[in-house]
Amino acid sequence: MALQLFNTLSGKVEEFHPLEDNLVRMYACGPTVYDYGHIGNFRTFVAVDVLRRFLRQSGYQLKHVMNITDVEDKIIRNAARDGVTVQEYTKKYTDAFLEDADALNIQHPELLAKATEHIHEMAHFIAVLRDKGYAYQADDGSYYFRIAKFPEYGKLSKKDFEGMTDGARVDVDEYEKDNARDFALWKAPKPGEAQWDTEIGPGRPGWHIECSQMSMKYLGDTFDIHAGGEDLIFPHHENEIAQSESLTGKPFVKVWFHSRFLLVEGQKMAKSAGNFFTVRDLVLMGHKPSSIRFLLLSVPCRKQLNFTFDGLTQAANSVERLRNFKRRLETSQFPAGSNPAIAKLVDEASKEMRAGMEDDLNTARALGAVFDLVRDANAAADNGQVHHDDASKLLKILDQFEEVFAVLNDDDAFKVRATVEWAKAEGHADKISPAAAELAKAASLSDEDVEKLVAEHSQARKTRDFVRSDAIRNQLAANGIILENTKEGVRWKRK
Repeated sequence: MALQLFNTLSGKVEEFHPLEDNLVRMYACGPTVYDYGHIGNFRTFVAVDVLRRFLRQSGYQLKHVMNITDVEDKIIRNAARDGVTVQEYTKKYTDAFLEDADALNIQHPELLAKATEHIHEMAHFIAVLRDKGYAYQADDGSYYFRIAKFPEYGKLSKKDFEGMTDGARVDVDEYEKDNARDFALWKAPKPGEAQWDTEIGPGRPGWHIECSQMSMKYLGDTFDIHAGGEDLIFPHHENEIAQSESLTGKPFVKVWFHSRFLLVEGQKMAKSAGNFFTVRDLVLMGHKPSSIRFLLLSVPCRKQLNFTFDGLTQAANSVERLRNFKRRLETSQFPAGSNPAIAKLVDEASKEMRAGMEDDLNTARALGAVFDLVRDANAAADNGQVHHDDASKLLKILDQFEEVFAVLNDDDAFKVRATVEWAKAEGHADKISPAAAELAKAASLSDEDVEKLVAEHSQARKTRDFVRSDAIRNQLAANGIILENTKEGVRWKRK
């Protein structure tokens, strides 16, 4: 079975095949770097990461481009307010986005493209649209796209714009309108605003032209996948299609991939509702990045996710169950040989996990296959039915799982410590919860340091030096390391 993806443009699930051999050319709308990213943003970024990882696991080569929107209305306004340049203002939040992405194990694309590094090319794009009759200049020097010249406007969002008023304009980058307006391609400068001198005059680009120019520069006139949150379907992606296809006369994108909105505790996320959280907020509350990632990907991206704190706790328990299973396979002493029943379990789970992912990235189905395997394999191990070769097969399917889901590597403590240190440096020490501080402690010792202390602890127990063994256990506990006594010996894990 080939990968099936829902295509917003066609409105149906389609079998995916790249336009060019084995190469997938994909563009994903990245962050607008005017503030720290919230969990609604990161649900989309995690969804794109899952798609990216599964494409690579499926044997495709990938050319994945993500933009960094570092010039738009809010950025211009905030930079002027703070008395800094656009570049100075956005660097802080660009760095923060990449740090948060790393914390959630989101792979970097092959290319990150900053809007401010492509402004002259955007101006030329607009000049060509003007020469073709699709763009016009207003009295103030701004340029607008004439949507009446593009009869297919609305084909992505499925909105009916038949009664639109020719020549009506909208100046803001983001708007929620059911009726179409000629949108800004280029904004003439206002006093005190950042501006660039270009072939079409001074000013700066509108939001929509940025993604069209950068995506086509690096991926070609027509490419395979354009990804983003459902909030971008209209007007942003609709406008991208109009200006891009007007420029080239070719289809812009083959498959449009969108993730659904996020609810928080059953409500739309909003600062006014008190349910607005950045990734950093949650980490400073004491939640592990792996738990956040797990919860964000646990519901298929085309279904609405209700992000709750009970759900975060359940996600943490799920991740811990998987890690404990992996730790058991790595540290237990299994008898030689193999059990055909285990090989059958592994084969069935592997096929079901892949079938789930091929089914429009049905992560819930794939997770169900893995947790069924963990349950059955643990029961078999309890009954002495798992052998040495079986453990290797089980670890291999966990590697297959990790390639896409990326939650098994136990490095949360180090990521929490980095966020705690950031909070202290930024004057937000009051936001560090006791739980986050305790998690950060677990990063104070390296794995090598812990292994040495655990070995010393075990030796002290063998020689019945319980004072020393207890002292080491207490030292490890004070640094967030938990020891577990098993039939095979002592295992350890970070809190």
